[in-house]
Amino acid sequence: MGVRHAREYSDILSDLKDAIKKIEDSYTFFEMSYIEWNALLIDEQEEVLEALADDVFYGLGEEPEIEVGSAKVTYNKEQHKLEIRKDEQLLATVNLI
Repeated sequence: MGVRHAREYSDILSDLKDAIKKIEDSYTFFEMSYIEWNALLIDEQEEVLEALADDVFYGLGEEPEIEVGSAKVTYNKEQHKLEIRKDEQLLATVNLI
């Protein structure tokens, strides 16, 4: 299936990484604890967030929604965007076109 997009993948990945930063406990996606996450240097955290964004993007090609910490990332095919929600609150969107 795959996530259809017209923007450069690197731009989408950067936007998705920034959106995922808004999820306070996103690190739990990789089964990391708060202590483990905070022990990482900022550059290391950025690398983890980029890997997370990449995993989520490709995962959404198979599943329409992926849990990331206490939030959910959803692929909205009709509007060509990714939506990041915590509870019912929209934290961010990432345009795919």
